[in-house]
Amino acid sequence: MRDIVRPAIASVALFTIGLGLAVPLAFTGVATIAMPYRAGGSLVVVNGQVIGSERVGQSFAGAGYFHPRPSATSEPDPDKPGSTRDRPYNAAASGASNLGATSASLLATVKARVAQNGAASVPADAATASGSGLDPHISPANAARQVGRVAAARSLPTERVAALVRDHIERRELGLFGEPRVNVLPLNQALDRLR
Repeated sequence: MRDIVRPAIASVALFTIGLGLAVPLAFTGVATIAMPYRAGGSLVVVNGQVIGSERVGQSFAGAGYFHPRPSATSEPDPDKPGSTRDRPYNAAASGASNLGATSASLLATVKARVAQNGAASVPADAATASGSGLDPHISPANAARQVGRVAAARSLPTERVAALVRDHIERRELGLFGEPRVNVLPLNQALDRLR
């Protein structure tokens, strides 16, 4: 029996230390050296204060700002033990709603978001949350749809705001991966600098 149990315990310990500790630490070390800004969370610092991350979405609700895509993250509800309540962009609870495409609740939520946007149709990312609930990007079509509102709220020429959006379109990674997108935080920072 010892001949079987001892090697099994040793294997579990070896793999736990190797794959659970050594490999993650090695990847973290390589990432910190190769791309320190990204490995450090891509934190955006203004006047010595961290205001957000380029990799984690956050809420912008004012008419003079570009709005991110909806977030499906939540937090425990202190008033109802065992249940949750919505808390958009909660990085401690990243995740999707897990509602299926045929869910009546999801359909009602999407319809409400479309109606809230005041249009018969909107880009998909204006009405649906991302898989993580923390996506910092919106599509160029979603950003273009918001130009008129932002320009009016800030008393800026529409073309100037549209040019700012075009300047902030991020292309596909390596020309192949992903879709063109606009990171909402840097775009809104650029808007604030126009004042």
